[in-house]
Amino acid sequence: MSWMFLRDLLSGVNKYSTGIGRIWLVVVFVFRLLVYMVAAEHVWKDEQKEFECNSRQPGCENVCFDNFFPISQVRLWALQLIMVSTPSLLVVLHVAYHEGREKRHRKKLYVSPGTMDGGLWYTYLISLIVKTGFEIGFLVLFYKLYDGFSVPYLMKCDLKPCPNTVDCFISKPTEKTIFILFLVITSCLCIVLNFTELSFLVFKCFIKCYLQKYSKKLKSSVCECHGLRYVECGGRGAPPLLRNHHSCLAINTLPLPEAKLLGDTQGC
Repeated sequence: MSWMFLRDLLSGVNKYSTGIGRIWLVVVFVFRLLVYMVAAEHVWKDEQKEFECNSRQPGCENVCFDNFFPISQVRLWALQLIMVSTPSLLVVLHVAYHEGREKRHRKKLYVSPGTMDGGLWYTYLISLIVKTGFEIGFLVLFYKLYDGFSVPYLMKCDLKPCPNTVDCFISKPTEKTIFILFLVITSCLCIVLNFTELSFLVFKCFIKCYLQKYSKKLKSSVCECHGLRYVECGGRGAPPLLRNHHSCLAINTLPLPEAKLLGDTQGC
């Protein structure tokens, strides 16, 4: 199987990811994809041929193997890698859609199609949630299908057409157990990174919204304060017309002879 498309896909998402997202990409590349391609795939290469039961009954080994391994562990591992990496395609498609719209309209519609803001923020958040769901789902599936994360040396089978309960032996059980445990540890690490990145994005958005709301509130309070000062300053800070108005009001409160004399001088 060629993994070049998956590699190119993840490389394209790298420039739109956060710092935690880039760490996740390194873990997927080095500790999962390369380990699978270089070593794990060869360990399970002849698993059915090397599966042996102490019975010569035709079809007994095939039935027992299918019962113990309904899905090949290495193929399930490969399916997990594909399903976990595919949600990142949503981010690439989102940016490509915005860039295509700008080319069709021949004008700048967005500040930057690759900026982690607006619609891209929601798309990235959805991809994180889907990736985390796939990781957890495949770990549960591994545990349920194989009764744990270890490969036993011996399995007993009493299914037809086996004449009685037979002993079946799995090749390289210790080596397979080590690789499966390595898979589980790296999956758990990716889940932790996804949760951390998800929390970081939500917290960052919360802080941004709070600061915007606080700045708007501060501006409105400053404007109200300036308005009150403008009205309350009276004769000192107000415009000439407003100062004359305040002076005339003050003159009207004086006795009639004094009010008439001051009124003539002030022009009231």
